Amino acid sequence: MKFSVVKAYMLKEFTELFRSKLIIMVYLLPSMIMLLFGYGIRMDVTHARTLIIDNDHSHFSRMLTAKFEHSKYFNAKVTQMSEAEALHRIKQAKADIIVIIPASFEKRILYGQHSEIGVFVDGAFPNRGMTMESYVQGVILDTAQSVGGSLGRQSGMISINSRNLFNQAMRDADAIVPGLMGLVLLVAPAILSALMIVKEKERGTIFNFYASPLGRGEFLAAKLIPGFLLHSLNIFILFLWATELFDVPFRGSFMLYWFAAEIYILISLSIGMLISVITRQQIVAVVLTIIITIIPGFLYSGILMPISSMAGESYIEAHLFPVMYFNHIIYDCFLSGTGLASAKTVEYLGILIIYATLLLVLGSTLLKKELK
Repeated sequence: MKFSVVKAYMLKEFTELFRSKLIIMVYLLPSMIMLLFGYGIRMDVTHARTLIIDNDHSHFSRMLTAKFEHSKYFNAKVTQMSEAEALHRIKQAKADIIVIIPASFEKRILYGQHSEIGVFVDGAFPNRGMTMESYVQGVILDTAQSVGGSLGRQSGMISINSRNLFNQAMRDADAIVPGLMGLVLLVAPAILSALMIVKEKERGTIFNFYASPLGRGEFLAAKLIPGFLLHSLNIFILFLWATELFDVPFRGSFMLYWFAAEIYILISLSIGMLISVITRQQIVAVVLTIIITIIPGFLYSGILMPISSMAGESYIEAHLFPVMYFNHIIYDCFLSGTGLASAKTVEYLGILIIYATLLLVLGSTLLKKELK
């Protein structure tokens, strides 16, 4: 490899990046995605609009009502409206939950009889509806434990002492922000590298490469190294956003995080390079890159849905994209801290290295030094 020639091409690429203002996108786009989605995506449900129809007006019914009123997950309001009117409120999107306490609630409990509490949940959005339903069940179960304990029954003698590992406070930022880093480092480098070769095709300057003695490997190295060096800085910028701005803990090895992120950036650049090789227009390259990176970055990264809960074709597709493997390492570095002691982390790191190697070889093979 002629390093002097590669160096000259690299200087040309850096000059083009500064001249075309693409250098701004290199650092602005990742930070914008991190900030917008980091603050915008929320899996938790708080202040759900709750209507409580208390038909009993007893001590136990008020105890249950107080549990809802003193929880941040509910914006509870006790009302005497009819059941039909309350359901109409949900249809009008003015309420999220309806809790109906029967008239004989306390009497049945005192006599040890079975009592039912009516609960209606807005299930227009299934995930949100299931979350609100679990919150309601938790409040009712907690109240049942308290009532059983006050009556000296066995149900009050059983308590659940649970602890949440890795994300003790159940913060959305701890679950979302590390996954967003996998999305950011997949999208931004790929878009940049997707423009590297195709823009020369549009301008006609690609003929300089066709006529020069520069090899395909040297040409690709000159194209990828500037983007690789520039986006390597984003590894540290995103780390600072996560730890300082979003207060996400970091419990693992920084060297593992840095090495995995560098390999992942190389994968992202290689994806954009492949798209740049097979396309002839910049707009086509950008659109194709966005489709290939953003959609899998959300669906198969584990941010919104655990990979273990997928089945069939979706489970197979998740394992075809590198974002799943990288995000596993990122979550380990930030939340778990197991590092290379985990066999799966070592396996996924090896898969990323193989992925990068195959993409680079494939790009070098598809790049033809000739006019089609």
